[in-house]
Amino acid sequence: MANPITVDIPHKLGRAGARARLEGRIGALVETFPGGGTVTHRWEGDTMIFNIQAMGQSIASRLDVRDAHVHAVIDLPPFLSLFAERIRAKFQKEVPKLLE
Repeated sequence: MANPITVDIPHKLGRAGARARLEGRIGALVETFPGGGTVTHRWEGDTMIFNIQAMGQSIASRLDVRDAHVHAVIDLPPFLSLFAERIRAKFQKEVPKLLE
């Protein structure tokens, strides 16, 4: 398996505010992946564990919500690792919108 994609997204919402925004907008993450898909999630403390089904693949990911940023880790399956840089760029562009 390829190295996971990691992205840090700054915010000024505080931990609780960032959690609330992510909870309300998690479904928009599927737009980050070509062809869209579906997303399921759960919380473990301040970490959102989520899974995106896209392009016939399952992408396990997590968002660690911190006071001033969200640390995202996206574990791409081998097939989608071919698109890692495109997915990283799209993710860096779209995730901050979830926190607006």
